[in-house]
Amino acid sequence: MAQDKAKAGEVVVKEIAQNDKLRVYQATFKPGDSGPSVKRPMRAVYAIKGGTLERTYEDGTKETIVWKSGESRLVAEERPYGLKNTGKTVIVLHVVQLK
Repeated sequence: MAQDKAKAGEVVVKEIAQNDKLRVYQATFKPGDSGPSVKRPMRAVYAIKGGTLERTYEDGTKETIVWKSGESRLVAEERPYGLKNTGKTVIVLHVVQLK
């Protein structure tokens, strides 16, 4: 994921805080924006603005993830995957992840 300034079509990640155990950031996906395929640690995610994201795993399988505004989830998926906003609205997620 890019940090603060993203290229066109990439998710914008704004760092909020971090220490030796946690990282807190806000991820903003405009329609069509995507993030690279990476392994992500356990995290708590809160949807400030919901929408539809598509996960693409390294083996090519895809999974649609629908977030509702105000929804919280614990996400434990550790396999590397990329994300893409396949919807028509901006998605804003508040993420707290373990380091």
